[in-house]
Amino acid sequence: MPTHASHQEGRLRPAPESFLSDELISEVSQKGVDTQRRQLLRGAFAGALAGVSRLAIADDPNIIEVPEWSRSLGKAVATNPYGQPSIFEANNIRRQSPGLTQTDQASVAFTPLQNLFGCITPSGLHFERHHQGWVDIDPRRHRLMVNGLVKEPLVFTVEDLLRMPSVSRMHFLECGANTALEWGNSAVPTVQYTHGMLSGSEWTGVPLSLLLERAGYDQNANYLLAEGADGSGMTRTINLAEALEDAIVAYGQNGEMLRPEQGYPLRLVVPGVQGVSWVKWLRRLEVGNKPYATKDEASHYVDLMPNGQLRQYTAIQEAKSVITAPSAGQKLLSQGYYCITGLAWSGRGSVRKVEVSVDGGRNWQEARLEGQVSTKMLTRFNFDWVWRGEPAFLQSRVHDDTGYIQPQRAALVAQRGTRSIYHNNAIQTWRVSPSGEVDNVQVG
Repeated sequence: MPTHASHQEGRLRPAPESFLSDELISEVSQKGVDTQRRQLLRGAFAGALAGVSRLAIADDPNIIEVPEWSRSLGKAVATNPYGQPSIFEANNIRRQSPGLTQTDQASVAFTPLQNLFGCITPSGLHFERHHQGWVDIDPRRHRLMVNGLVKEPLVFTVEDLLRMPSVSRMHFLECGANTALEWGNSAVPTVQYTHGMLSGSEWTGVPLSLLLERAGYDQNANYLLAEGADGSGMTRTINLAEALEDAIVAYGQNGEMLRPEQGYPLRLVVPGVQGVSWVKWLRRLEVGNKPYATKDEASHYVDLMPNGQLRQYTAIQEAKSVITAPSAGQKLLSQGYYCITGLAWSGRGSVRKVEVSVDGGRNWQEARLEGQVSTKMLTRFNFDWVWRGEPAFLQSRVHDDTGYIQPQRAALVAQRGTRSIYHNNAIQTWRVSPSGEVDNVQVG
């Protein structure tokens, strides 16, 4: 593979939801951006969309003129007591998929994976999945009970937990229904909607094992019931042996207290397990000796198999990866070098290797893993590619440290059929046409 140094860098037009529309630019202007800057902005985006050639240096006002921000005082410190993104990033937001659910309270807001860097998802862009809307609970009134097969049932306040020994660990969180719409066909236009029920954070809290040890849990118990305080009364059965290894009763995310949408003031963190088991607004942990078959694990979050039977308690998120750029909805505006980038993860351990194919899986080449590779956490990968205008089918596949390899869609469908909703970890394909348009397609 030629290095990018010997090729001119190609230009990539963002997916439609990634750049500012005229309406948003107008909204930004009302927040203090002057007319000249607004015109430059609109011209810049128009140029990007049309794929025009770069302006000559002598004709570029952004080079030959001193901009207004270099000729005046800036805003005072703590103008925004809680820091906010730039107004020019106003379109980098979570989004709902229109018509996905009947009510907004029981819905999803997807993370804009195509716009993010590294492996940590900003808390404000972490995907949301609620079953009866989110709540903002007064931490002074919130309680966590530990009961069931224990010697001494206990009740903790949030203050109690904040005084206990804590840990901070980085883990991904993925909804079991992530990529659900792709079981039957290519249903949605961008990676935000195909894979956006996925985020990575640093979680801080008290090890679950410490709380259960204080209560004197039955060493022969096999299960744990986790119950939330929201209106849906979300309750989930957790495999106790796995939870004792690395589960956390978390109050912190990315260095601050949890956001209300993420379960403030307490949520359960169960690394590698589907997101519904990371119960938000956690209020009770019950130790038991058999699965609880609660409403959300008997009728939902089950896998419909080709023979009509339902597979239950399949909580682990298998190894998976996706290319985030170039990805569907974007456009390659010129031939040349592109850095293919994406994310890989595994609920059973850590990423060992990621491979990329540009011909629909006929040939594979190893990608670079960037930064620290952590267990049960997102890993960023990059791959050098020179596009010469030919049709291409971009894919990635991950190998985890258990030896598992992410399957092609045909292999997964042969085993699982196409009528399921959950746990779709098939290889994703993005088609690049000779015009540079990138689309969501299925191969095999």
